[in-house]
Amino acid sequence: MLDDQAPPADIAQQLFAVEKAIAIAKRVLIYDHIEHCLSPDGQSDSPDIESLKTITKYL
Repeated sequence: MLDDQAPPADIAQQLFAVEKAIAIAKRVLIYDHIEHCLSPDGQSDSPDIESLKTITKYL
């Protein structure tokens, strides 16, 4: 887009879409990890609290 000299508004819109997609992917990853840590089907009887603390920094 930059090489094609696209209008700045088009570039900004595409960058916004990429940022939004990354934010959604991050949220899904974090929620999945939290669910896995708290799942009763886990290999451990207690949740991995340190792992939860670490990943929630990225919410």
